[in-house]
Amino acid sequence: MQKIVVIGSNSFSGQDFVDLLLDHADITAIGISRSPERPAPFLRYRQREDLSRFRFQRFDMNADMPALIDFLDAERPEAIVNFAAQSEVGPSWEHPEQWFETNTVALARFVNSMRRRDYIERYVHISSPEAYGNCTGVVTETTPDNPSTPYAASKAAADMLVDVYRKQYGFPLVTIRATNVYGARQQLHKIIMRAAIYIKLGRTIELHGGGRAVKSFIHVRDVSAGELAALRHGEVGERYHLSPNAGVAVRDVVRLVAQAFGKRLEDVSKVVEDRPGQDSAYVIDSTKARSKFGWEPEISLEAGITECIDWVQANWDFIRTQPLEYQHKP
Repeated sequence: MQKIVVIGSNSFSGQDFVDLLLDHADITAIGISRSPERPAPFLRYRQREDLSRFRFQRFDMNADMPALIDFLDAERPEAIVNFAAQSEVGPSWEHPEQWFETNTVALARFVNSMRRRDYIERYVHISSPEAYGNCTGVVTETTPDNPSTPYAASKAAADMLVDVYRKQYGFPLVTIRATNVYGARQQLHKIIMRAAIYIKLGRTIELHGGGRAVKSFIHVRDVSAGELAALRHGEVGERYHLSPNAGVAVRDVVRLVAQAFGKRLEDVSKVVEDRPGQDSAYVIDSTKARSKFGWEPEISLEAGITECIDWVQANWDFIRTQPLEYQHKP
């Protein structure tokens, strides 16, 4: 029985990865987050009748590092997958020190401790293509980082830091960069969720820069499958991209959501000023993961949007009680 710790298990991607792990009878999973477990509608694994192979523990990487290390020493997991991060781009301009504290400084403390442990066989580091900045042409795993926001800079610094420990001490690092991950249970301020909710509420969706920025939307379960494949088959020291076959403009994604409600894009949206540091294109190449693992995204954007809308409809009474804007937690 393999024991896998998922740090950041309350995150949208973390909770889905936990659920995927529990599909495998040879795995026990431990979720770790700084906050109490989120309400059940946001946690896919909470739909399961049998959670005997899952436990949740609360630790804050900024405040509880000694206790977290003691816990891991007692559990001795074979693998750690780390989703924990301050992940919003726009707000990182206001308090960049908080993004670096979590994404870089806390990670430095953690990795410096874990590199001395003999039980870790694989450490999967969840990075972000935001670190590449605004690139043109084919973006591969060897494309130089060129961050254009404080969030992106903090993630690029984190990636370099962890790789230094891999080079110097043989830390068993595998790095993942996935594009615009979406799906049911995502944070309600994210564009697909926001579009569906705002249309139901009769509110207008703001399209920054007219929604012309091209993103690479990929369903969270496709990403989770790629992360598990990298955990099992990835080579230490390698970075793997997880991305769809093509990018799509944000406005066209909102158009698809509007059409599902019988609306036109023009009926539900308005153009507003672009965000600082907004990358005009966010498309990366995932040939490496596809050839190494035989990984392919399987869930179409249309099917994924339908799933999101169905989740909103089914959980509408709960959603109406939740904040719809980003809530920053230092």
